[in-house]
Amino acid sequence: MTADPIGRLALLWRGDLEARRQATSENNRWHKIFAELAAQNIHAEPCVYCEEAADEVREQLRKVDGVLVWVDPFSDGRTRFQLDAMLRQLASRGVWVSTHPDVTMKIGVKEVLYTTRHLGWGTDTHLYRTLEAFKDEFPHRLSADGARVIKQNRGNGGQGVWKVEMSPGNAGEAVVLEGRRGSEPTVLSLAEFMASCAGYFADNGCVIDQPFQERLPDGMIRCYMGTDKVVGFGHQLIKALIPPPPQGPNSPEAQPGPRIMHPATAPQFQPLRSKMEAEWVPKMMQLFGLTRDVLPIIWDADFLYGPRTSDGADTYVLCEINVSSVMPIPDEAPAAIARLAKQRLALFSKK
Repeated sequence: MTADPIGRLALLWRGDLEARRQATSENNRWHKIFAELAAQNIHAEPCVYCEEAADEVREQLRKVDGVLVWVDPFSDGRTRFQLDAMLRQLASRGVWVSTHPDVTMKIGVKEVLYTTRHLGWGTDTHLYRTLEAFKDEFPHRLSADGARVIKQNRGNGGQGVWKVEMSPGNAGEAVVLEGRRGSEPTVLSLAEFMASCAGYFADNGCVIDQPFQERLPDGMIRCYMGTDKVVGFGHQLIKALIPPPPQGPNSPEAQPGPRIMHPATAPQFQPLRSKMEAEWVPKMMQLFGLTRDVLPIIWDADFLYGPRTSDGADTYVLCEINVSSVMPIPDEAPAAIARLAKQRLALFSKK
């Protein structure tokens, strides 16, 4: 006889009405998570979200104990505004939401790079809350420090992330390159570029400003976290913010390398793992007043290599935290997600 499930979970991702009708626990990129949840005796069901089915999605989520959410901030011109309002309402009625939108707004936005810049993973980071402050302060830093990277507060896929440097020999002109795939450097007046960023300040938005990391060609390390413990790493040779090769921005040579996944025990990443688990994440939790039971079940911190120390050791600079749509994930992550979900469901059942 099969035991009753210990809880009901929905796995939510964005799609359209047809994808919602066709969704099963096997025909999607989350199928390994569904299998691991089943192994933990957790009933998990697919929940494909689109604004056209919002009422239907809300009714579905009212009947579950928790929901794990994979939805980007921006997708095909759509935002998470309506979805986040729904998730907040459900959470207020006792449904466990990971990641809760309030937690996302603390650690899943670029502002976290400024707020946590002193924790050990930061760099010379500045924040502009208004377009006027951006126009007033940014040119001086750019002239004094060389290439900088500016980032809008919420985004994905390199949208609103720009490498900016002064154009040699052309006073007042800048060379800008967006992080989106297929982008090419553009020369324009710095004033014109800054004016084009006005939309980043809408709805209480802001702009983050960091120095360009010269070791960017060495790749990005994605540190995957299951709440407060590392569950794996991904290393990828990225091409964002690097000028495209002569073959062009859409050529094979311009595409990023594969993300090579590594277990949490990978020897080359143990210094970073130690920093994350013993120092940086605990300090971040304390700074934001977060407890372990509200941290995302799965999230990642993306690091670039900073300047080497005097003895040749690597340093790491945080460039982003992702809590909205963390995929793909290491092979070890689905089992960790299921174990953590089981713990979280047990915790919520006692409240």
